[in-house]
Amino acid sequence: MLRTRVKVCCIANADEARMAIAAGADAVGLVSAMPSGPGVISDALIADIARSIPPPVASFLLTSRVDAESIIGQHALCATTVLQLCDHVPHAELRQLRTRLPAVKLVQVIHVIDEESVTEALAAASLVDALLLDSGNQRLAVKELGGTGRTHDWRLSRRIREQCGLPLFLAGGLTPANVAEAVAAVEPFGVDLCSGVRSDGRLDADKLRAFFAALGQG
Repeated sequence: MLRTRVKVCCIANADEARMAIAAGADAVGLVSAMPSGPGVISDALIADIARSIPPPVASFLLTSRVDAESIIGQHALCATTVLQLCDHVPHAELRQLRTRLPAVKLVQVIHVIDEESVTEALAAASLVDALLLDSGNQRLAVKELGGTGRTHDWRLSRRIREQCGLPLFLAGGLTPANVAEAVAAVEPFGVDLCSGVRSDGRLDADKLRAFFAALGQG
C-alpha cells in the first residue's frame, strides 16, 4: 500500500510549521476567518508562514469564502499552494477558480452527515483536485466548517472514496488512538489532524510522534 499522507492543520506560527514538518508532515493547514472553530490566524500571518514552507511540503489555505472573486483576492495575499474550500462552493465558482488559478490545487471539503453528503461529494469531484471529508455541519445557524474534534460515519467516507475517483483526505477527530482504524476503514490518500495532536491549544511534539507511529511512519 502507498504511504498515507499527513496534513497537520491549525498551524499557529512558523515554529509549529517547522515542528509538523520535522515530524513528517506532507502538508500544513493555515486557517483563515471561520464562523466557528479553532486555529484562526490572520491572512498576513498565513502569508508569512506560507513563505517559510519548503517544497515539496504543501501549504493549505483554509477559507470559508464561497465566491471566486473573494477567494482569488485572498489567495493573492496568502499565496499558498493549495486552497481548501471549507464551505460549499457553487460549481460555477469552482469553474472560475479552476480557470483563473490553474497552478493552484483545489480541495473541496465535504462535511459528512448523511446520504446528501455523498451526493454533494460526487457532484463536486469533477471540478477539484481532491476532496477532504470532515465532521462539520453547514446546516447550523452558526456553521461548523472544521475543527470539531468529532469523527463521522467512516462507512459513508469509504463510499465516497470508492466512487469519487480523486485523492481523498480524511479528517474529523483523528488521534493517535484511532487513526490506524480510520485508515483501515476508509483507505484515504491522506489524513488531516488538528485537535488530536494538541495540548492546551498548542501543537504537542509527543502527540505528533505518537500519531506518526500509529500510522507506522514513526
